[in-house]
Amino acid sequence: MLKECLTQLLNIKHYYISEIISFTESEIILKLKKYDYAKSICSGCNHEHTKGHHSTNTITVKDLPLSGRKVFLKIEINTYRCDCCKRILVEKNDWIYIRATMRYAQDVYRLTSIATNTETGWYLGVDDEVVYRIDKRRLEELADEKLNPYPVAINISVDEVAYKKYHRYLTNVIDTDKKLVVWNEKGRKSEVLNKYYEGIGEKNCKKIKSVAIDGARTYISSTQKYAVNALIVYDKFHIMQKLNNTVDTVRKTELQIARKNNDEEIVNLTNCKQRFILLKNKNKLTQNQDLLLNRLCEINKSIYKAILLKESFLELYSSDNIKTVNDAKIFLLKWIKEALKSELPAFIELAKSFTDKFMYIINWFHKKISSAISEGFNNKIKRLKRMAYGYKDIEYFKLKIHQHCGLLNPRLQLKHE
Repeated sequence: MLKECLTQLLNIKHYYISEIISFTESEIILKLKKYDYAKSICSGCNHEHTKGHHSTNTITVKDLPLSGRKVFLKIEINTYRCDCCKRILVEKNDWIYIRATMRYAQDVYRLTSIATNTETGWYLGVDDEVVYRIDKRRLEELADEKLNPYPVAINISVDEVAYKKYHRYLTNVIDTDKKLVVWNEKGRKSEVLNKYYEGIGEKNCKKIKSVAIDGARTYISSTQKYAVNALIVYDKFHIMQKLNNTVDTVRKTELQIARKNNDEEIVNLTNCKQRFILLKNKNKLTQNQDLLLNRLCEINKSIYKAILLKESFLELYSSDNIKTVNDAKIFLLKWIKEALKSELPAFIELAKSFTDKFMYIINWFHKKISSAISEGFNNKIKRLKRMAYGYKDIEYFKLKIHQHCGLLNPRLQLKHE
């Protein structure tokens, strides 16, 4: 009676419990046997075996816990000489997954989407190498199902993220409508992004309406070549990031000069601890920070110019006077002229960069798409990398990005179910 109940509880097709080997407070070990009516299918070609088997091996398969007890299933697996394949192959068992049941593998995959492999292994009581093998294989199968062919998007954002020291990067393509990573590949050259465009085909490339980028020439050249109808947008987020970096470059230059001149006041106002005062929007400064910034502008002409240029540029996106695309063009041209006359090398360089990418900046006023979502995903990817203390297997890391930020996320499957 107990064996029949456990057979129904396990619910493994074509198999029943022939023997209860062990039933303790910590574990249950059960022996499974195939019903006589069940057919043996070749794992190579799905051909039905009709002749006697070649050999038999007994393996132990790990299943999900039952009432707090670990469950192990011992099962006899037959090997056959297939008439079609002309090879000796083990019979097909869809429910066995790397010495575990398919439902056990599914739980591993779900747990690794919210915890590290080490933590998952500790929770399940298995080695993290076992978790890695199960998780990677499951992700590869899902990727073949959901990411092949490459998902097509209408509005995309392209950005890179470092996965290793010494300028090792991954290029990520994000569907900004669905807010999901749809593709990634090692490198950040134009040839890398070309793979995505070539993968979705010429017809789908023509359907792309907008591409948000961080200003990288490699991404621009690749997009111009393939997504011929797309509006390339140098998005606001990265422009502001570049503007702040330029202000910080001026700060560093003035700090070096102050140290040489032993000007303690300027050193104290421009050191690393105070740099965020220069980078914050003026209307978000505290009263004390505002006083410090005003004092710094009084005693340092270069930083005063840098702050003025920064604040004036912000009006491009916030001023009520800029109502049309033509207004934005006039404003940006005026700002570039002021930056070129500033005598600040960092801002002169920035003005030249903005001149080269003038139309991509203006395109934001046609289509206010942003790659800020890319930076959000980049932070999530960096956190994922830190949690695992890095990834030796770059292909596995790419799959993990899709699991946490893309179409392989188990939460998406639950929504569809």
